[in-house]
Amino acid sequence: MALLRTCVLLVAIALAAAGAPASQVQDLVRIKGRGESVLRGMGLVVGLPGTGDSGKELVVARPLAKVLENEGNAVGVLKELERGKSVALVLVTATIPEDGRVTDDRVDVSVSVVNSASSLKGGRLYLAPLRGPLPGSPVFAFAEGAVELDDPTTPTVGRVRGGARLIRDVTMPEVGDSFDLVLNPSFRSWSAAQQIAMSINSDAQAFGAPVATPVNEFTVRVTIPEAERPDRGAFIADVLSAPVNTSLIDLPAQVVVNSRTGAIVVTGDVTISPGLITHKDLTITTVVPDRVPTPQEPRIDRSRWAGMQAGVPDGGRAPIADLLTAFKQLDIEPREQINILQMLGKAGRLNARLVLD
Repeated sequence: MALLRTCVLLVAIALAAAGAPASQVQDLVRIKGRGESVLRGMGLVVGLPGTGDSGKELVVARPLAKVLENEGNAVGVLKELERGKSVALVLVTATIPEDGRVTDDRVDVSVSVVNSASSLKGGRLYLAPLRGPLPGSPVFAFAEGAVELDDPTTPTVGRVRGGARLIRDVTMPEVGDSFDLVLNPSFRSWSAAQQIAMSINSDAQAFGAPVATPVNEFTVRVTIPEAERPDRGAFIADVLSAPVNTSLIDLPAQVVVNSRTGAIVVTGDVTISPGLITHKDLTITTVVPDRVPTPQEPRIDRSRWAGMQAGVPDGGRAPIADLLTAFKQLDIEPREQINILQMLGKAGRLNARLVLD
C-alpha cells in the first residue's frame, strides 16, 4: 500500500509539472519608461530608549524643535533639547512599483540613520512628507508608523510596513505607437531577446508582419499595428500575456548573492578554474607524534581546509558546489564567502556571472 501511495504521488507530481502553465512575457520584461519610482524625505524616529541622536547636535535639534512648534509645544531655545537621546534623524524612502500607485494606496518605507543614533529598535517614525527625486517636486505621500528591524545585526536600518500613504497619483507615461520591452537582468541575453520576440510574433500571427524585433540583448521593440492603435490597452495586454517557453532560452550561468542576508543562489553549471584560495581563518593543525587510535578514543582529524577535485573532461575546472561544501565544512561566515566569490570573479576564475543583490 505504501508503494502504491508513493507511485500515485509521483504520477500526480509529474502530471502537475506537465500541466503547469508556461511563463508569460510579462514575467521576463518590463515596458521601458515604466520602471520603479522612489520617493524620499527626511524624518524623525521617536520613542527610542536612549539610542537616538544627542540633542546637542543642531542637525537633530532644529527639526525636532520645528515638530514641537507645529504640535503647539514650541521650545524657547534649542538648549532645552540637549539632554534628549530618544529621537533619531533618518532618511525615509518608499519604492513605487513599476505599475504605479494611486491616491490612498499604501507602500512600505525604509528608514536609515543619518547621524549618530546607534539603534532604531522600538522607535516610531513621526509623520514625514515624501517627495520625488527632482528639486521642487511636490509631496506625493506621508509616512509614519512603528519601525521594524529586518536585520537585528544592523539596527540603524529599519522598515515601516505599509507606512506611506499616497496623497497624489504616481502614474506611468502613456505608450506610443511602438514601445520597448526591457528584459529583467537575470534574462538578458540575445537568446532570451530572440525567444521573446518569436513568442510575441507567434501569438500575433493574425497581423501578418512581425510586430516584435530584438534590438539588443536586453531590448525587444514592439510596433502596434495600425488597426490595434484605437485599443492599445488590449494589444499590450495580449503581448504581455504571450506564453514563453523558458526552457528554450540559453541563460548564462549565474551566482546570485545577497550581501545583507548572506544567501547564495547558483543557476546553471557554474565552475571554478584552477587556482589557490587562501583565507585569514584557514589553519591546519596536526599532532606529532600521531596517537594510536582505539575504539574508545578514535583519531579525529580536524582541519581548516577542504579539497576540490577538478575534472579533466571539463578543462580542469571544479564545480562551485565543491567550494560551497568547503565553506560549510570550514564554517566560513557568509560575508567572507561572498568576499571570496568576488575575488574569484575579479581574478577571472569564476566561470559565471556574479550578481550582487
